[in-house]
Amino acid sequence: MYLKHDPFQCHPYLIENGNESILIDPGSMLEFDAVVKKVNTVTDMKQIKYIILHHQDPDLAASVPEMEKLIGRSDLRIITHSRMVPLVKHYLIQSDYYEIDKHEHQLHSRDLHLHFITTPYCHSPGAFVTYEPSTKTLFSGDIFGGIEESWEFYAEDDYFEKAKQFHAEYMPSRDIFNYSLTKIEALDVNLIAPQHGSIIPKSRIAPLIGQMKALECGLYIEREYKDRLIHTIEELKEKDLALRTSLQEIKMKEELLFQKTKMADMGEMVANIAHQWRQPLALNNTLISILKEKNDREILSHDELAVKLQEMEKNIQYMSKTIDDFMHFYHPRKEKSRFCVSEVIEHALEITRPMLHKAGISVTADRDQALYIDGYMNEYMQVLISILNNAKDMLKKRDISEPMINLMLYASEGNVILTVKDNAGGVEAENLHRIFDPYFTTKHKSLGTGLGLYTAKMIIEKNMNGSLSVSNTREGAQFTIKMENPDAAY
Repeated sequence: MYLKHDPFQCHPYLIENGNESILIDPGSMLEFDAVVKKVNTVTDMKQIKYIILHHQDPDLAASVPEMEKLIGRSDLRIITHSRMVPLVKHYLIQSDYYEIDKHEHQLHSRDLHLHFITTPYCHSPGAFVTYEPSTKTLFSGDIFGGIEESWEFYAEDDYFEKAKQFHAEYMPSRDIFNYSLTKIEALDVNLIAPQHGSIIPKSRIAPLIGQMKALECGLYIEREYKDRLIHTIEELKEKDLALRTSLQEIKMKEELLFQKTKMADMGEMVANIAHQWRQPLALNNTLISILKEKNDREILSHDELAVKLQEMEKNIQYMSKTIDDFMHFYHPRKEKSRFCVSEVIEHALEITRPMLHKAGISVTADRDQALYIDGYMNEYMQVLISILNNAKDMLKKRDISEPMINLMLYASEGNVILTVKDNAGGVEAENLHRIFDPYFTTKHKSLGTGLGLYTAKMIIEKNMNGSLSVSNTREGAQFTIKMENPDAAY
């Protein structure tokens, strides 16, 4: 039928299905007489068992009460979404409702099988479209409809121009519209039958969907909203750029902290080498003086010379081993490996023992010899030495009468745990949560950088996926290194 001077040309559809025929989007009272007349050319109105309402607008649903009177069936059902029922009931509809969302979005009627695909907010909350798979026909309600006072039965090449205004004004936003279009695009469709506009044959469906997806609609055509959206997008870009810059700065600062820590460690290394070389150098100097004196007096025997040279060679070998130990420690490994924690403890104690012995600190170590972890062995050793140095400094600073450090290595709950405990009195309560902060130190500025424990925590937690924590015991501080046990049975 045709409504003169009306851009909303409304098109009801009938599926002839014997005494279970289906009327789709019957329209308003403006079309009532024409719709009834055309239905009667195909079948009797009393053969209609279902009326599908794709949405609740009057141009689609207002004639239903009068249709009910002509159909006159107690088993007549109004097929719609439950979101639409509270609205369409205001037309004084008397029939019961077949709510698609309570029937798995399907209808089986004789040999007919219909699928209902929800298209929320296009343009109402409960909107949907109906797909008939045997003929591959899509009854699309308002979607793909066109506003055109003069229309063709089949859509032509210019159909998008006729449909564009309707969709731009009635679809809430491109994002919401595209969600529905994507669901429709997944169907195998030969023909689209919209409530407004023209019928769309298969050859025009895919190009039309492509054009529809790119259409600005709803909120996006509101100038104020669009300007605000663009402003928000620009703000987000600026924040993203600032965040990226901030992260880069943090990374650079972390690298700088590592470099400073390494420099501090280099100074510690030189001090340790000097400390361990001092005694063998003094011994060699003494031996040389003795040999020189006896040689000048011509009382140096061949056997004594051999003995003294052997002592000097032993001292030099000790000094050479010291260099090897420290070079091995400070040479980083780029790949993770599985290593024995007990061996690392022994090596760390070899490096620090002379320094700890000089400070009068007794060291005990209780350790399981067969525990292994995956990680960077030298970095783990660096952390342990840093903790030992920190304990030594606190024991000396507080002048503890019988200073001691105890190391304990054990396995627990799938982890390999190493604790380093001293009797220096512990960390002050106000500093306990700050002890791993960069640049935090309780030492005089000439004695510490505040980077050692910060770097230690970074190594264990960031580089090796473990944890490093500190707590107080009755005697002093206890540092705990916890790493996953690769040999644990789960």
